[in-house]
Order: sequence, then C-alpha cells, then structure tokens
Amino acid sequence: MGHIDVSHVTFALPDGRVLLDDVSFRVGEGVKAALIGANGAGKTTLFKIIAGDLDGYEGSVIRTGGLAVMRQFIGHMTDGNLRDLMIAISPDLIRLAAAQLAEAELAMMQRDDEPAQMAYAQALVDWAQVGGYEIETMWDFCTMATLGIPFERAQWRETATLSGGEQKRLVLEALLRGPEEVLLLDEPDNYLDVPTKRWLEDAIIATKKSVLFISHDRELLARTAQTIITLELGAAGNSVWIHGGGWVSYEQTRRDRFLRFEELRRRWDEEHAKLRKLMLTMREKAKYNDGMAGRYQAAKSRLQRFEDVGPPQDIPREQNVQMRMVGGRTGKRAVVCEQLQLTNLTYPFDAQVWFGERVAILGANGSGKSHFLRLLAAGGTDPEAEHRPISDLTIAPVRHNGVAKLGARVRPGWFAQTHAHPEFIGRTLIEILGRGDEHRTGMDREAAGRVLGRYELSHSAEQTFETLSGGQQARFQILLLELAGATLLLLDEPTDNLDLQSAQALEDGLAAYEGAVLAVTHDRWFARGFDRFIVFGADGRVYESDEPVWETASVSTG
Repeated sequence: MGHIDVSHVTFALPDGRVLLDDVSFRVGEGVKAALIGANGAGKTTLFKIIAGDLDGYEGSVIRTGGLAVMRQFIGHMTDGNLRDLMIAISPDLIRLAAAQLAEAELAMMQRDDEPAQMAYAQALVDWAQVGGYEIETMWDFCTMATLGIPFERAQWRETATLSGGEQKRLVLEALLRGPEEVLLLDEPDNYLDVPTKRWLEDAIIATKKSVLFISHDRELLARTAQTIITLELGAAGNSVWIHGGGWVSYEQTRRDRFLRFEELRRRWDEEHAKLRKLMLTMREKAKYNDGMAGRYQAAKSRLQRFEDVGPPQDIPREQNVQMRMVGGRTGKRAVVCEQLQLTNLTYPFDAQVWFGERVAILGANGSGKSHFLRLLAAGGTDPEAEHRPISDLTIAPVRHNGVAKLGARVRPGWFAQTHAHPEFIGRTLIEILGRGDEHRTGMDREAAGRVLGRYELSHSAEQTFETLSGGQQARFQILLLELAGATLLLLDEPTDNLDLQSAQALEDGLAAYEGAVLAVTHDRWFARGFDRFIVFGADGRVYESDEPVWETASVSTG
C-alpha cells in the first residue's frame, strides 16, 4: 500500500508572494482524503508539487506505492485520440514503450527494410515486457464500461468527440483499475452526471488505494472523505488545517475551532494589556523612586518575554464573496416552449417558466440540457431586440423545431459551463470591466477594484481571464451577469468550479434575485434550493417533476 507525506512545503509565486506556507500533512495507507479551500488558495499548485510537475518549493514530498494523477484538464481535452489519452495517464514505462512502438510503426510505414523490421520487432518485445498487452486488456474494460465498445474499436476515436463526463469516467476507470496504489484526483466529479457521481463515490469507498482528491461537491465529500485537509487563507501564505472526522462534523468543528482562537486571542490581549500597564506604572514610579528601578526592569523583561512568544494563531481569513444580482420585473411568463424539439436530442415538449421561479434542469450528460439553455441564451426561436443576450459572445445556433419564446422585458444572461469566452482572451479583468459593452457601462479602476473585491478577485485584477483558476473564472462570469442587469439567469453548471464559500454566496445571491432562474446542474446539494425540475430523459422525453430525478445516460454505440 502507498502513502503521501508532505512536510513543511512552502511555495512562492513569481511575484514573490508566498502562496503555500509551511504545509504539512499525511495521507496514510488506504485513506480517502479531500483537499478543499478557496478558489486560488493553491490546491492545484499543491497537487502539482505532489505529482512532481512543479519545482522551486521548500520542504519535502515523499510518495510510496506508485502515483497516478487525474489532472485538471481532463474533461475538456480536444487533441489526440483515446489511445493517446490512455497512454498519457499510464505509468512511465508504459508511456515510453508506447512512444517507441509508435515510432517503430511509423518507420515501418515509411521504409519497410530489415532495420525497420528489427526495430519494430524489438518494440513489440519491449511493449510486452512492460505489460502493454495486459494494460490494453484493462483499457478494454474501461471503454466497455464508459462507451459500451471494446478498446480495439474505440482507440482511434478522437478524444474531442467524447463529452467531458465521458472523458472523466474513462480516465477514472483506468486509474482505479491501474497498478498504482496512490491516486491524486483534481476535481474528478466535474462534468459527471449524478448516477456517474454515485458510481465514483462507491468506487472511492471500495478501492484499497490511498486517494487524495480536490472537490467542491458537498455530497461527494459527505460520502467519501475520511480526512478533510483545508487550505486556509493567511496574510503570510496559506496553511493547512486537518480534520479527521469527515464532512458530517466538519462545519461544527471548524466553528468551534474559530471560537477557541477568538477566546485565546482575547485572553492574550487582556494579559498583554495588563503587563504593559504594569510596566508603564513601574516606569513612572521609577522616575521618582530609585528603589522601583528593579521592579520596572522586571516588569519590562516580563512584557518583552511575553511579546517574544507572540500571540496565538490568528483566525484564518474567511472568504467574503458578496453577489448582488438584482434582476428586474418582467412579464408573468419568462419562458414559453411549444412543441419544442431539439434535433436528434429530444421529442417535442411544452414548458413554461414564470417570473420569480427557480427551475433546475436535470438529466444525463448528452441529453440536451446545455443546448436548451444555449437556445434561450440566444433569445429563443425568433428573438426580438429586447431579448438579445447580456453578452458580446457569439452564441452558436441550436438546431430545433417548434418554438421557444421569452416573455416581455426578459433579457437573458448566460453562464457557460465551459467558460469559453474568446472575447476575453488576453484581456485583464480591469480591462474587461473598464471597456464595458452595450449592456453595462465601463468602470474606472477604483470602481472596478471595489466590485472585484466583493467577489474576492482583487488580487487577480491585473491577470488575464484565461490565467484565472476555474473557480475565479466562474466568479467573474457571475459578476458580469450582475453588472449587466439580466432579468433571466441561465446557469449551466455554475457550481462546478466554485469553492464551498462561493457556492453558498451564489445560493444567497439567487435567493435575493428578482427574476427567473434556470440552472443546469448535477450538484445535488445546490438542487435542493429549486422550486421545480425539468428533466431531460435519456430516452429523449422531457418532463417536469416536483422532486429531483437523476437519470442514467444511455450507453453510446460509437
């Protein structure tokens, strides 16, 4: 069995700012540990250090039992084929032998001479010796479980043809079945529908491997995490607090801990004030009485020793994200669908969304939920001028029959799951806010700094959009919706990349929002706050429900 030991790791950013400060923890054999913390606190950076992808840190990291890593980019890969993907997540010996075999095969196609034949034969021998054929058998199980087709048929399929959920499931199947005894999983639940999330939870519980994972899914944390490692924000760098009681007791334990910090600091301040008052009193008396000089020096030394020890640990800084989405009055019916059929995705359906309603759009990956939101985001079937979207992003058309209409004074604001905003590439947050668009007035630097501060993005004001973390991009998108005054919010997986505090801030913001909200979500915790549910079935039916319905995706036939 394997384990991870992280000891006194400190890491500074290129600008000199300390991101991680004296971070230490251990993930023991067979332990399932979650790493949580604010967006931008350094979770992915710490993962890169543990995985060996990042140098330039102080401290040490010890790993035993072999390490397999699911990196953050899994789920939105657009290059290569499935064979390339499976090789990329394999052990070093497999990757090396696969590269040599591919090179030998290419040489055989270019020149079928004796040296090329000998090199190809040797590459086949090497592939067999490192267990290449055995791992291909394992990949066959993975593609059958994920896509319903054998690896021999699936291996040359372009990765871009898989949904984000299919990419994640395929890689998770391979890592869980692989030989490595330690798994690092960076947001493994993103893009997964609920049945697949439940599969993942069961798989993490059942595996004998040691697992360290990053997640913001509160249901996943509650079911699987035995230990929770929190990266806490600090002025001199972010440190960790380790809670060994699981998610059920996490929040209360953390509140109690903060209360102890407050009490210890109060007592320290009181003692400090008492010692200082004594020292000042003795100093004044010593001015007029030489016999008091010794007592003054003793009081001064006692105060100095007390201050040298220093105060108790400060309470970690908590994020204070404040989302102030306003909205506005619209007609009674915000959305009307009449015999709407999304081509090759759904049967015709009718639906209505009323002003002020909170409607969750549920269903398996690939069932048409995001297409539906995108159709509404573009203004519906035949948009009028008032229904133009709150964005200068070009929205791809959605093939459909039937009608989708927006109500009077409804202006849609769209949160895109993929965070795909080519119009923001190369522009800093200050520049984007300063320029404005047809729906929102540009801001000066002071005003932009204030609103970025409410979203905990002040430190990222001079960063370009594409360099932000996924959670920071999500918060910035929500900020733009707030500033633009959308009266219909169309949110596609808004909590996928949000940290726990930001997800709660979004829920609070939606509760105060004046207007209708439609949200595609696989977040079971988030879905609890909605009035009703429109379910996109795997069989193409679209129907309403008063309770969440989590359907399983149909298996692809390739």
